[in-house]
Amino acid sequence: MRIPPVQEIIHWLEVGPGARQLRVLVSALLVLAVAFWYNLYQTRNFSAPEAMEAAQLARNLARGEGFSTQVVRPLTIQMVEDTQGVEARLGRKPHPDLVNPPLYPLLLAGWMKLLPFRFSIEGPFWRYQPEVLITLFNQALFLVLLVLVGRLARRLLNTEAAVVLVAVLVASEFLWRFSASGLPTLLVMVLFVALLDGLSRLETRLREGHHHGRHFLPGAALAGLWVGLLALTRYGLLVLLVPVALFYLLFLGRRALPALGVTVLVTAAVTAPWLIRNYQLSGTLFGVRSYALYEETLRFPQGRLERTFRPDLETVGAFDLARKAGEGLRQIAGDDLLRLGGSWVGAFFLVGLLVQYGHAGVNRMRVFLLLCLPVLGLTQALGRTHLSTLNPGFTAENLLAALTPGVCLVGVACFFWLVQRLELPYPEFRHVLSTVLVLGTALPLAVRLLPPRTVPIVYPPYYPPYLQDATSYLKPGELLMSDAPWATAWYGDRLSVWTTMDAQKSFYEINDRHKAVAALLLTPLTTDAQFRRHILQSRDHDWARLVVEVLLRTNVPPGFPVKHAWRRGTPDHLFLADRPRWLERPARREESEPAVPAPE
Repeated sequence: MRIPPVQEIIHWLEVGPGARQLRVLVSALLVLAVAFWYNLYQTRNFSAPEAMEAAQLARNLARGEGFSTQVVRPLTIQMVEDTQGVEARLGRKPHPDLVNPPLYPLLLAGWMKLLPFRFSIEGPFWRYQPEVLITLFNQALFLVLLVLVGRLARRLLNTEAAVVLVAVLVASEFLWRFSASGLPTLLVMVLFVALLDGLSRLETRLREGHHHGRHFLPGAALAGLWVGLLALTRYGLLVLLVPVALFYLLFLGRRALPALGVTVLVTAAVTAPWLIRNYQLSGTLFGVRSYALYEETLRFPQGRLERTFRPDLETVGAFDLARKAGEGLRQIAGDDLLRLGGSWVGAFFLVGLLVQYGHAGVNRMRVFLLLCLPVLGLTQALGRTHLSTLNPGFTAENLLAALTPGVCLVGVACFFWLVQRLELPYPEFRHVLSTVLVLGTALPLAVRLLPPRTVPIVYPPYYPPYLQDATSYLKPGELLMSDAPWATAWYGDRLSVWTTMDAQKSFYEINDRHKAVAALLLTPLTTDAQFRRHILQSRDHDWARLVVEVLLRTNVPPGFPVKHAWRRGTPDHLFLADRPRWLERPARREESEPAVPAPE
């Protein structure tokens, strides 16, 4: 007797192929619901300078302007001139980007070509539309990450552990914050999981007796590709060649050296064109990042090096570098290491270092992650700049964040190892414990999303309508000097140079030798300076003192080329121009209070 169609459908959904498809569909809808809720209540404008700088670079790429930037540093002005001569001075040709690795801006540029980005703000302001679309791009990477991690966990562990791992990652407020930050961290995680998968498959083939070159050399080449792409996303991740080499030596036996040679050659082939481009433009392989070792030392604190034309690097000795490394490692040990994995699942990873798992692949992945910890930790400590101070933890300089998926995988493996050794009255109780693990991970996210909500506010200093209005008084190609050039370049689409270390000699070197400064815009990064500590006692007080002179005494230094003040935005902002440009035409929008009030 033929089964009625309704019963066939029920059977297909309950025990047939439809059961898995239904679970996948429900899981995808749940992730989309969390994304919608998070974007609705927790995302605001970008606060990380790296995010704005990468976004404006991607816009230039999408417009066909190449890897040129509108964020200019006094240091890069001098680097380009020393390498290419006076014909490459600022204003004579587009200023090359010497800060960002190319992969993430290139992907963003493709996203901008695909979707209708509206860079001009019209009407009441709530959120900047291009940043919403960039957030969606990063959350698409988040979905890719979940798929890759789920496949890896299912291969190394089992389906139940893979489901729990994916749920833990979805519940991680740490990852959601990175998805809305505009930073390339999610891309880094995707590439790192691809590297983990490649290394795992490589050692599995050799462990199973496939020792012929055709079995392991393609895997070694693929590992080199992933390391190269990671280096083209964050230069510091090139040091992953060290733990990869140690992994080969520990687990590949006689095949270690051939595999390492192939990996290094492929990594070099992937990264060499970009590094050669940097060297031809600046005389260094990594551009400005080549000087990251000297930043945040006693001689060059708070971005001083990038704001200096000719920094004297000989003043930084071995003791200064050791001091910087010590401070960075202390910060990592006291904060970043405790947040390893993005949640308290990282504690299971630390406990799991003492556990011997039944699957050799998990044991060897744990060893690789353990090898990565000191290498990335030391690189992060020595490469720390002022960006880590502006956004502690949630910055592209947080290299340890790349380990999050792998740490969570080993942590979940440790969790199930412990559960198997508990004397549970019923086997089904392990599902209850898994649920408790996921809910515990989701607690920080739930606290943020459920009422009463804590809404992140980044105004000031980055209030896009004001920045866009102020920069609109400049014509394309005119030069603006600002203490937040990443924001004026991204929101205002104007050539912006970072304020020099003083308002006298260095300022006039740019204004007289390179390109006339048409306007000066100082944000609360300067106007909120402490009067005694940052104005009277600091050696770098020139711009803050200028603010005091203009706002309190209406006094601009004699002969200063920008001396006309636009009163809108004061006292939070100070906008000076070479002439009263705002009288030549009305502002693009009526003066009004920000849609999101500034915090007291």
